[in-house]
Amino acid sequence: MSTGDMSSDEVTITVAVVRRLVAGQFPEWVGLPVVPVPAPGVDNATYWLGETMSVRLPRFSRWEGQVTREQRWLPRLAPHLPLAVPVPLAVGAPTAEYPFPWSVYRWLEGERAEPERLTDLRRAALDLADFFLALQGIDTTDGPPPEWSNGFRGVPMGDPRDSAVVESRLRGWIAALEGRINTDAATEVFETALAAPAWDRPPLWVHGDPAPGNLLSRNGRLSAVIDFGTLAVGDPACDLIVAWSLLDEDARGVLREALAVDDATWARGRAWGLTAVLPDPSRPVAAGETDRFDAVVADLRG
Repeated sequence: MSTGDMSSDEVTITVAVVRRLVAGQFPEWVGLPVVPVPAPGVDNATYWLGETMSVRLPRFSRWEGQVTREQRWLPRLAPHLPLAVPVPLAVGAPTAEYPFPWSVYRWLEGERAEPERLTDLRRAALDLADFFLALQGIDTTDGPPPEWSNGFRGVPMGDPRDSAVVESRLRGWIAALEGRINTDAATEVFETALAAPAWDRPPLWVHGDPAPGNLLSRNGRLSAVIDFGTLAVGDPACDLIVAWSLLDEDARGVLREALAVDDATWARGRAWGLTAVLPDPSRPVAAGETDRFDAVVADLRG
């Protein structure tokens, strides 16, 4: 998950920096290997620490609040959830060399949950539904609202704050793809979401970004949900990102039925899904890259 251009705010993080942070604050782990993970992410850097732990460090000031949020809430949410989630082991303090808090977690085994790694997408849809229903059933007292450091996940459609679906950003993204995708259809998806009734029930816990990069699989089945930096209490439509970024048409139907998603929430979820499937306008559109976007449009038009 990344919202906005924050390249000028990026902090340089290296293996040497991580080693010094660990040595200075957790001497019991001095000497353990520090190795970058193959896919470290955009908003946070992640390193293996030994064989059973990981270090996760925000790259940008916007995301430093994610550390406190995960440290506080993951231990409270985990006992209620049917899939594994990250286990915080320690929180590191800012230093002169690295200016943000940072976390040490127990390492979770698994592969990025791409569709081809899952043996049964219908089963995956049911596993996701079980996870979301369990998450949504947890008491939200004092839970974090949509805010700057969680990318305003869970905001209502039409909210003016800087979320992935804020009108100025999403319309600009669509316009930049003119001639490469059906921009009229993309606009229709967004405007249908804007016109849909807002969530009018109590706000619920949302993960905020359950895309394949934040889901792990083992032996062909979903095993864990990671990266709770966008955790919030709000409109659950944003968690339908996964319907468009991971599932096929059949499995989407399974997910929707299992969650009993009403038409308005599904429409808002399509707009959130749009943010996961629109091509990057800064480079040419590759063959097959619009397949998931086309599925969003097809769902809108029935």
